[in-house]
Amino acid sequence: MLHHVIPFYQPNINQWTFEARLLRWLTFTWLFLGLIILFSASYPVALDEVGNGWYYFVRQSGWILAGLLASKYIVQIPIKTLLKYSPFCYGLVLILIFATILGLGENVNGAERWLRFGAVTIQPSEFLKPLIVLQSAIVFAGWQRKSWFERGMWLFIFAISLVAILLQPNLSTTSLCGITFWLMALAAGLPLVQLGGVGILGLLGGFISININSYQMARITSFRDPWADPQGVGYQLVQSLLAIGSGKIWGLGFGMSQQKLFYLPIQYTDFIFAVFSEEFGFVGAIALILFIMFYATIALIVALKSTHPINRLVALGVMILLTGQSLLNIGVATGTLPTTGLPFPMLSYGGSSVTSSILLTALLIRVAIELDPESASLCTLTKLQSFRFSKSLRELT
Repeated sequence: MLHHVIPFYQPNINQWTFEARLLRWLTFTWLFLGLIILFSASYPVALDEVGNGWYYFVRQSGWILAGLLASKYIVQIPIKTLLKYSPFCYGLVLILIFATILGLGENVNGAERWLRFGAVTIQPSEFLKPLIVLQSAIVFAGWQRKSWFERGMWLFIFAISLVAILLQPNLSTTSLCGITFWLMALAAGLPLVQLGGVGILGLLGGFISININSYQMARITSFRDPWADPQGVGYQLVQSLLAIGSGKIWGLGFGMSQQKLFYLPIQYTDFIFAVFSEEFGFVGAIALILFIMFYATIALIVALKSTHPINRLVALGVMILLTGQSLLNIGVATGTLPTTGLPFPMLSYGGSSVTSSILLTALLIRVAIELDPESASLCTLTKLQSFRFSKSLRELT
């Protein structure tokens, strides 16, 4: 019975498809790499704040084990079954998001995105991401068969979800979730006219939020020339660029980052890529990006091999969220995009973030596992055809 609580053990893994096994090991590699980078980036801060340099590493490890234990069971559940519970879970998480904006949230750096349950703090918007993938897949895959009332109802729920996250305020997560909705709808073949209208409304909402919240406007204007105010609004980006530039080609070596020593703010969350680049250099940064692209390629292959439209959209949704958030985080750290609060999936510190990312990978692995019946049927058909051909050949001879 002990194997039921061992996160790394899967009793029926030999029955999985090659893509599912490969994604599993790629996920383990991503998480292991993330823990190594997090340890280096967070050690000085943890030592200064709580007197224990291992503090963030240990807490992240606990969340990872919890996420892997949950994913261990998710990969055993058919996508069809998960979709039955998706609307209820979506509604529950949406209620938690509303709780954060109704005065029950915990204020951190001017934003109320977290809820505290005893010693545990969670960010509900992170847990909405896997549910966005599931619910978008079932809604958009059957779009043509749904009544106008059902379409309008779900579009309203999706819009309310984005507005609720935006009011926390959390423009970066709102944008990422909105882009995921839009791209999954595009992949499902929804009319371009409708998608264009929704896209314009989304841009208008972002424009209004930026003009209402002065700090968002400051981030937009400062990233174009952070050196204009290197001690003010441009400070984070300037320190990030100094870290990346200091790494040069091969980096300073593991643990040798200087910018993480209280120069670069939030170095173990939003700007962890800058610390990684400083320690592993240009070569390491390119290797990390290639790893993310390889993971995305496998996810795309799984999507293309999936014959069921819902499974295909689930795989695409996971790919969009994990790859898109990774590239957005890199874009922020390198000054390509305005500074936002998006963590690097499975690298940045954050229990809700890493757990949500693990659950997303579990959904992708489950879709890859469900490629097996198709492969089995093709294999059976091939064997049957081969048997009939051999029998015919014997009869002729």
